[in-house]
Amino acid sequence: MQIPHIEKVVLNIGLGEEKQNPRALESATRDISLISAQKPVTTRARRSIAGFKLRQGEAIGTSVTLRGHRMYDFIDRLFNAALPRIRDFRGVPRRAFDGRGNYSLGIREQVIFPEIDYGQIDRIRGFQVSFITTASTDREAMRLLELMGMPFARDGSQAGVNGNV
Repeated sequence: MQIPHIEKVVLNIGLGEEKQNPRALESATRDISLISAQKPVTTRARRSIAGFKLRQGEAIGTSVTLRGHRMYDFIDRLFNAALPRIRDFRGVPRRAFDGRGNYSLGIREQVIFPEIDYGQIDRIRGFQVSFITTASTDREAMRLLELMGMPFARDGSQAGVNGNV
């Protein structure tokens, strides 16, 4: 029962341009729902921050939590269809673990997924993918993701900056 497994996968898009483009939220929601095959929830600001021109309750992003069959379908599409479509892809960084067995991956553009039609998008938008595992250490989680087919960088160096691919 101590064999690690993936509990959930969380996809998150943060929207900083909501003030300039009011249609950005619905566009990001459409993109993330196509990628995940699940309806996302809108994340709202918990408090006002004057330096960021942010008010409490304002929409600042959208996220989806995947579990079960949808999670495994997404992982399969990410590893086998989306990541190989990245130009000059050398693998995902090995350093993006949080110390507790969870892995976070930043993707710079949503168009690497075959579900997204390039003619339908208004703007290239990046998002974060977080793999939450039951592993207690980063080594266990890395081995779990390797066995599942995660294409880690070979030399151990960081493939992207700060976990972004």
